[in-house]
Amino acid sequence: NVGNFTFDADKIKTVRDDIFNEGFFSIFDIMVYLDDEGKIEMEYHFDESMNTYIIDSLNGMRNWWHISYYDGGWPELNVFRMDHYPYKDKMYISVSETGEDQLESYYKVFREEVERREKNGGKIIISELRISTPGSGSLLFENVEIKSHNLRSDIFKEGTITAIDAIMTLGDEEEIIYDLNWYESIGTAGLVKDYFVEGINDDISIGRCGFVYEAGSFTFAGFRGNHIHIPPDTRLINSPEYLEFFWICI
Repeated sequence: NVGNFTFDADKIKTVRDDIFNEGFFSIFDIMVYLDDEGKIEMEYHFDESMNTYIIDSLNGMRNWWHISYYDGGWPELNVFRMDHYPYKDKMYISVSETGEDQLESYYKVFREEVERREKNGGKIIISELRISTPGSGSLLFENVEIKSHNLRSDIFKEGTITAIDAIMTLGDEEEIIYDLNWYESIGTAGLVKDYFVEGINDDISIGRCGFVYEAGSFTFAGFRGNHIHIPPDTRLINSPEYLEFFWICI
């Protein structure tokens, strides 16, 4: 009931220049661009208590959320800030109305993350960092302070922390041995261009078996909103309740 829109990616500037380097932007930035161009009428504001921009209204309507996925992906529930979601060519983006209670449950998670980080003096300390492998079994690391490794310094500002930093931090502390691998494409996903965790300890990805991950609040564990297909090197984290890497075969 709003429409389908095209945009010129070269003209989009990010409102989160504390996160993205010049030339990179989030799917929320596309909404701001459409508003600036007069293609939509959007009211929005930045909420410090959640560390994210909020859409107050779109063409006079309230309570909006997004469904997005990259090339080769599929629609999936997500509890992830729109202004943290990196744009990539060939991706699908849909913004639609949702229930006010549902939206508030997402906002509650974001507020808790910010509060958790503030209590830890601005550090990201994950109380439960789990790794499940077919060889080593289930590994639990508690109260891990995640350090930035600037692996994607092409996209993000220095000091930005992503999910893959959790694995690299455990490697720094000699808790695990890991391998990363860069993929230009994977299967039906013709455009990937990201790092993935290829191996942990003695377990190395092979064929259709390998490591995936999820992060967030226990309330939205699994496919309720935490298990979304954003590569770990571009999945920004604030201060999730848990983070887990685990082995699957598909």
